[in-house]
Amino acid sequence: MAASLKFVISVVALVCLSLLGAFAQGASTPHYVMTNDDACGIACFQPSNGVTFYTVGANGFLKLKQQVPLSATGIGGGYFGMNRLAVVNSGGQQCVYASEAADGVIEGVNISTLTLGGKASGSESDAGTSNGIGLVTNGQYIYASFSDSNTVGTFQIQPGCSLTFVNDVSVGGLQNGVIDAMAVRGNILVATYGDGSIESFNISAGTPQSNGDKQNSTAAIADQGATYPSAVDITQDGHFAIFGDTSTSDVVEVSDISSGMLMKTVAYRSVVGISSSNLMLSPDETLLYVINTQGDQISAAFFNKNNGSFSHGCSSGLLKNYVSGWSYLSGMAMATNTGNGGAVYVAEFGNPGSIAMIKVSSSGATCTLAEGTGSPISDPNSPGLLSVTGFPPRSF
Repeated sequence: MAASLKFVISVVALVCLSLLGAFAQGASTPHYVMTNDDACGIACFQPSNGVTFYTVGANGFLKLKQQVPLSATGIGGGYFGMNRLAVVNSGGQQCVYASEAADGVIEGVNISTLTLGGKASGSESDAGTSNGIGLVTNGQYIYASFSDSNTVGTFQIQPGCSLTFVNDVSVGGLQNGVIDAMAVRGNILVATYGDGSIESFNISAGTPQSNGDKQNSTAAIADQGATYPSAVDITQDGHFAIFGDTSTSDVVEVSDISSGMLMKTVAYRSVVGISSSNLMLSPDETLLYVINTQGDQISAAFFNKNNGSFSHGCSSGLLKNYVSGWSYLSGMAMATNTGNGGAVYVAEFGNPGSIAMIKVSSSGATCTLAEGTGSPISDPNSPGLLSVTGFPPRSF
């Protein structure tokens, strides 16, 4: 679903930590939260488009450092499940790649120098002007989901944060649904479509090749299309794919992919809220953070990575400035790439956009998610913020 949603299962068991220690980083390693400002030019009265960098302080609070201007423009909206940023931190390169849907361009920014690296376009038919272009990476390639052309483009990462277009493949859901979110782990790429169906691809040769496992999710079948998978994440060992559903209730689905293909999903439901169109596992995989996209809160559920099951935890409650400052919640990033993540940064879709900071704490079998003092932080460069990410990135 484009710019709307909400969800609630919750969290248990967080390891108590000192926020000061959790947010501390090595002196030589930059620590940023970055946004794809997705500015749509004169049409949005926002001529400056780019990637905005925020430094992360010892207490987890963000300070705007600078915007790195991009040469192309965005659309100021689109699907929630798509992440419009992909981070590479390997092979001596520290890069963040941003999709600019109005022009169909993927641009790289050098994180070490905060300068523009290179850019590339897909084929002439590749387009995402209606609902955006999602990005994922395996460190060697960037995979781009073009929502208008229903294609996945493969781009090879080059020195200097540049890209070379390799090719694209046509995709689509069982009911002709449009590609939404993607996740990559090892040789598998998992995609969701906006019609209740999901599919996996083998990327061992670079270009995605379907595994022939396209299927409607368990919840989509049970709810007769009222629920459909949107966001997706994959466990570090590649055993489970976890889907967050756009729904009139809160639904998360899990598929065993240890065979290299999607198995039938198992659905977990909550009655607390509606929709779970963005989600992300904590770095230690103990928690699944869920964004109640069409609503006002973030939730978390305790995750058992051995069997792929969930148990209830906690939710944040009403976040500040709902309606008055922003209308939807969207993508997220972690404050640290260890433990439970320390805190969660959430993109708030408004004009201008903003970033909420949700601190995490726990004791025994209980937990709390609470918006921090000084939150939200404005992104004055974005007329409709949907995607944020962190550096250093989560290790998987």
